[in-house]
Amino acid sequence: MLDMRFIRENEELLQETAVRKGLTVSVGELLRTDDERKQALSEVERWRQERNRLSERISQLMRTGDRAEAERLRAEAKAAGTALTALEPRLEALDARCKELMLLVPNVVSPDTPIGVSDADNVEIRRVGTPTSFGFEPQDHVALGESLGLIDIARGVKVAGSRNYYLLGAGLHLHRAVQQLAVDLLVKKGFTAMDVPLLVREETLTGAGFFPGGREQTFELPDDGKWLVGTSEASLVSYYADEIVDVSQPIRLAAVTSCFRREIGSAGRDVRGLYRVHQFAKVEQVVICRGEAEQSELMLQQITANAEELLTLLELPYRVVAVCTGDMGQKNYKQYDIETWMPSRSGYGETHSSSNLRDFQARRANIRYRDEDGKLRYCHTLNNTAVASPRILIPLLENHQREDGSVYIPPALRPYMYGIEEIRRTGAF
Repeated sequence: MLDMRFIRENEELLQETAVRKGLTVSVGELLRTDDERKQALSEVERWRQERNRLSERISQLMRTGDRAEAERLRAEAKAAGTALTALEPRLEALDARCKELMLLVPNVVSPDTPIGVSDADNVEIRRVGTPTSFGFEPQDHVALGESLGLIDIARGVKVAGSRNYYLLGAGLHLHRAVQQLAVDLLVKKGFTAMDVPLLVREETLTGAGFFPGGREQTFELPDDGKWLVGTSEASLVSYYADEIVDVSQPIRLAAVTSCFRREIGSAGRDVRGLYRVHQFAKVEQVVICRGEAEQSELMLQQITANAEELLTLLELPYRVVAVCTGDMGQKNYKQYDIETWMPSRSGYGETHSSSNLRDFQARRANIRYRDEDGKLRYCHTLNNTAVASPRILIPLLENHQREDGSVYIPPALRPYMYGIEEIRRTGAF
């Protein structure tokens, strides 16, 4: 959410940003509605003051015994009440419409954000490692997973429908190993690890900036008034909602959770395997810091570097791209995606995302701090996917496969895999 004064001063910029982000909102309508709201509020306040003045005068007249004048003024007070009865619903409607439109206005984007329409317009910043080449015909992660007894998609579909799966034996252990490796990495870097709610209220998702735009991707439990989170970012940020926090040092939070997404609009896309599923697990980084551009930019680079460090430990080739306007979310000011080499796709696939939201999210969640002068200011917030599984299993299995059908386990994962160095069909699991 942006400050209304900023919106008024930057109407053209924000309307252009909305178009570039592919969002439908009229900034002009918001400003016109706000003008009408202010006028209606002025009228309501005038009539309330008049009613209060008349009520006080009537009380004085009754105490002095001037009943005739009191009765005359009662008629005027009734007229004021009638006017209020007519005006207040309009004010409430205008106020609600203003809030509705305010929630649709996008965050501005950084000057170095590429202009584009889709992920095809994202700009590569750096590439680390060389795409894996094989001296044999490689298998994709589904064939590998099934031959090694790691993945059972057919039974996942039988039990839960499309985009569901089972992980078995070493497949489960690998899934958990990458998560624990990520958690341990972040804890060493000063992050507080948390177990967070997965079922949250609607206002939590609105305050974190996921609603109203993300409703169609979110599973709802209407009888309970709750929603399943698509990322623990919402729960982590909302931990400090409506609070004044100490950000003399950036607050670093991490959570490992299951996540749920409906994948509306992705019919026919990435239907094979584990790339796009309804249920998955993520280790999420969230940083809350001072509302200073230099500090939040530094935090963006740091959380992106944390994800890159993990990929280096997993011995996977990857690249970092600057996300263009048409591929970034409403709330993001600046975004990087990390794409890992996936041989079955003959290209890079997104596995991580880093975002700087500046104060956009903190305004919605009402997270503030006191600056050196004691003035309350909104924090800046950032987030990054340290690792998401089972998607990360795609490059892990495919890049580390061997000709005999086994899969190499990088040393960083072995302590979490009971010491095994490879996965074979006749392995320990």
